[in-house]
Amino acid sequence: MSIIERYNYLNSKQKDEFARITNKLLYTGFLTKKKEDNKKDYYFVENHKDIFINYFKISGWELEIDDAYGVIHLVNQYDQNRHHFKLYESIILLILRLLYYEKMQELSLAENVIVNMDDIHRKFLALKLRDKPIDKITLRSAISLFKKFNLIDLIDSDINLGDSRMIIYPTILLAVRVEDIRKVYEKLDTYRSGEVVDDEEANEDEND
Repeated sequence: MSIIERYNYLNSKQKDEFARITNKLLYTGFLTKKKEDNKKDYYFVENHKDIFINYFKISGWELEIDDAYGVIHLVNQYDQNRHHFKLYESIILLILRLLYYEKMQELSLAENVIVNMDDIHRKFLALKLRDKPIDKITLRSAISLFKKFNLIDLIDSDINLGDSRMIIYPTILLAVRVEDIRKVYEKLDTYRSGEVVDDEEANEDEND
């Protein structure tokens, strides 16, 4: 059965779901079954993955499905539609990746990785990138952006409190593509050795 035939075999409601999830993936770049409002969409893609894979392939996109971590990632084959992060957004993203790695050493794949704001601030200060903590506006903006990409979610809404918690989703593993955690430290070392400027931009493997 061809892909067109498989698509036509979907009922009207399934076709609506296909269109909605396709647009959602183009907007966020990621889905994870760990996130409650992603779970249904994740399994829909998994159940109809041949249609999704071939649909996106026509437009120059590759759909990656990581069953082990329960993550779906949309990658542009022409290296376009990448989000250009500001430098401190990239640094915060790398810190979240480090924290995810560290916490996962103590957890199973079935468990959520939960950190708090103090964890982020401690890690940032330990990197000695500058002699003051991340300012609230920068942190709030970065968190809002990473939520959009389904990388994190807040458990507690007030990020000004050190014990406010967030979930880091396994999508972070595909957003920061490193062979091992040592390479993340190498990236941070490049920031530390250079002049850190707030409006400097850095590219990461992310869709927009």
